[in-house]
Amino acid sequence: MKKRCQWCGDDPLYTKYHDDEWGVPLHDDQKLFEMLILEGAQAGLSWITVLRKRENYRRAFDNFDAEKIARYDEQKVASLLQNPGIIRNKLKIRAAVTNAQSFLEVQEEYGSFDTYIWQFVDGKPITNSYKDLHEIPSKTKESDTMSKDLIKRGFKFVGSTICYAHMQATGMVNDHVVSCFRYREV
Repeated sequence: MKKRCQWCGDDPLYTKYHDDEWGVPLHDDQKLFEMLILEGAQAGLSWITVLRKRENYRRAFDNFDAEKIARYDEQKVASLLQNPGIIRNKLKIRAAVTNAQSFLEVQEEYGSFDTYIWQFVDGKPITNSYKDLHEIPSKTKESDTMSKDLIKRGFKFVGSTICYAHMQATGMVNDHVVSCFRYREV
């Protein structure tokens, strides 16, 4: 039996996410945008709640096509608020639209969102060496800096804790505990 990080438990969806995605360096703009929106949707909720709704989010939000989302109007927002397959929080849905607009501006300025977002870790993953889940911080100076810059650029639901979760999810930091089989793999 494989030794995993304690947070994923034994839920098959959670273990698949842990084993295949979490902590793997991600450089695809559309997937980085997806994770930013999903991390924001998680605010105040558990990650498994969002994971269970992920496919619904992909359908509801045009597979996280930022150009389409940036043009969502009030009618589209109203329809999303009626969609039981996603988290129906008006502020989070509006934030997805605002974030899509800001995302496109960052792409224009930097050539890619990837170039922009990875600058907060100097373009390479930070590998930590935590032995226990309780050692892992909820935010760092890097996530504080990222959060401040994203907010300055108009992004919403991008506090430091959300930014750190995004960094973990997209492999900007390797926070697998050292006893986890994925620690050395990523």
